[in-house]
Amino acid sequence: MRRPSLGVLTSALALATLTTGCSKNVDDLGYTPVTLGVEEARARTKNISSQIFDMIGIKQGKTTEPGPGVSTCDEDSEHLFMSRHPWSLYGVSPDELTQGFQRLKEALPKRGWKIVEYGPNSSANKNLELTADSETDHYAVNAELRVTGESGKEQPLILVNVVSGCFRAPEGTDLNGIY
Repeated sequence: MRRPSLGVLTSALALATLTTGCSKNVDDLGYTPVTLGVEEARARTKNISSQIFDMIGIKQGKTTEPGPGVSTCDEDSEHLFMSRHPWSLYGVSPDELTQGFQRLKEALPKRGWKIVEYGPNSSANKNLELTADSETDHYAVNAELRVTGESGKEQPLILVNVVSGCFRAPEGTDLNGIY
């Protein structure tokens, strides 16, 4: 079975628990994971998130905390892990958020990202959503513009989820209990 792209997995927002219905091993990844320490992976993911924030271009907005987390990869939970960073941008008008979302859509391809999905999602509000895969790194981003319906009236925002591919932990790293 062919492994879904990072973008498809990200849009599902369930990367850590997704099952593909076939046995999983490192060969299923389609690439050789880079060896990287857990804190270095968090820093790399935070850097990617910062680039996404800059592409949106809304400096006066507020963002949610905390920073990137990590979890093991199903293909080899003793040696492989991934990093993810869900965050939101809020505190500005729906028009500013809409313009920022459009800037993100335009900037991603110019910065080495391929947009793999774009359009209204399946929510009752039909929120505009995009998913993009980095063409240089094993990262994906999913962004959702929430400015319509009840959630958009209550708290308009852009929801962002940055997800890495799998990294190989350095020899001797215990991945039990990482977060």
